[in-house]
Amino acid sequence: MEQVYASVAIACGLIIALGAVAACIGISLMGGKYLESSARQPELMNDLQVKMFILAGLIDAAFIIGTGIAVWFAISTFLK
Repeated sequence: MEQVYASVAIACGLIIALGAVAACIGISLMGGKYLESSARQPELMNDLQVKMFILAGLIDAAFIIGTGIAVWFAISTFLK
């Protein structure tokens, strides 16, 4: 049973870690592209900013959902 606990702990750690890395990379790339496009066309800055914040929320939501799934796996395994 200890092998199952160890495997679940490693899997939960990987889910959270890879989700965090992917979210950080996604938001940084999006922020860089936003700055580039704002510098090229400053008149579109407000419209682009709204879209950037919506996408940032969606990227963070995907990470938080992954964290919730990892916690769900951990709790369901350790409560048996």
